[in-house]
Amino acid sequence: MIGGDETRPVAGKPTAILPRRTGRRATAWLCVVATLCACASLPLAAAPADVGVSAERLARVAPVMQRYIDDGRVAGSVVWVQRQGEDLMLQAFGYRDREKQDPMTTDTIFRIASMTKPIVTAAVMMLQEEGKLLLADPVAKYLPEFAKTRVAVAKEGGYDVVDANREITIRDLLTHTSGVAYGDGVAKDQWAAAGIQGWYFAGRDEPIRETVRKIAPLPFEAQPGERFVYGYGLDVAGALIEVASGLPLDAYLREQIFDPLDMRDTYFFLPKTKRDRLAVVYAPTDDGKLVRAPDGDGMNRQGRYVDGPRKCFSGGAGLVSTARDYGRFLQALLNGGVLSDGRILSPSSVDLMTVNELGRIAYEPGVGFGLGFSVVTDVGARGVPGSVGEFGWGGAYRTVFWVDPEKALIVLYLTQISPWTDIDDAQKLRALVYQAITGD
Repeated sequence: MIGGDETRPVAGKPTAILPRRTGRRATAWLCVVATLCACASLPLAAAPADVGVSAERLARVAPVMQRYIDDGRVAGSVVWVQRQGEDLMLQAFGYRDREKQDPMTTDTIFRIASMTKPIVTAAVMMLQEEGKLLLADPVAKYLPEFAKTRVAVAKEGGYDVVDANREITIRDLLTHTSGVAYGDGVAKDQWAAAGIQGWYFAGRDEPIRETVRKIAPLPFEAQPGERFVYGYGLDVAGALIEVASGLPLDAYLREQIFDPLDMRDTYFFLPKTKRDRLAVVYAPTDDGKLVRAPDGDGMNRQGRYVDGPRKCFSGGAGLVSTARDYGRFLQALLNGGVLSDGRILSPSSVDLMTVNELGRIAYEPGVGFGLGFSVVTDVGARGVPGSVGEFGWGGAYRTVFWVDPEKALIVLYLTQISPWTDIDDAQKLRALVYQAITGD
């Protein structure tokens, strides 16, 4: 389990966690490490063979991740791999701040953007378990401005605006079938005029409840339940959580998820005492190299996660976190909703979150969508290593995770690149992790 280990940073080189083990098994594994550690990128890990993983094959991960650093395509990253409850790799590469030569460490704090969505989805499920709402409830039961919503329909030379065929439900929000996009669709002129476009809310000088009031009357991108449309659904869900729980979103998440799971470094807005641990955002140039993103407000900038108004809690893309913290959330889900003494969900709720909820609505070949996560339905159709039932997601700053219950596997990859386009680091990590699994 993540936590309580020693971080060993060396500027520009990978840093790793060596779990504290005793006894003959620990001695044997330390001998393997001593034999192979001429390569500075070798992950120091729990005995992989005990959980069906080849140590020699797993050692292929670090040199490849380091190559992205050396080639200037990634400034710094953290990789965490766990199988059957054993931490096989928790390793940092490169720099948290390349210009200051500040090395990346395993406790670095990252902007996780849309990886906020699964946490907020879990919070909605918790409220259902408390009897405070049902997924089938119309959103308007809690946010009355959603009683009558509208949809933009494209036509030659422009668009028409029509009434929605039915009310949006909470389930629609969690499956991205509400029709609410990110303000860049058919009626983007109206969204631009309202000042609501893109996923970045950290600079807004108003509570999320007020932003959601402004979203409700704007024309949406599709009829409820008809298409997968990625957008502000979980921001709307965040405002709904505030109404249903009677607490600000940050307070509800702290009391019900972060504290029970001992997630010590997860926030909407970072305490100033921790600002030095926040990784710098980098942007790619035309040749694939990176430059430091501009300071200040807005998407593809450093953002205002420390010095902003600290008012708008974006349930869709607002959190910052660490590998340790987010890893604990994923561990709880893989365990059926519990980690140590902290149960946040029942197994039945986790089961519902991690099956395809889209029915005939198309998403991607071999992949559907549950409540908060993409879900693999056909490994062959998807065409990359994995398992049926694997669930995961990512964020706009190039943060990615997946959980493979069939193989009792969790993988988390964190870096800070925005916007990212032509880079295959996460895909390489996936291939390298699965090739290292050699047994049950």
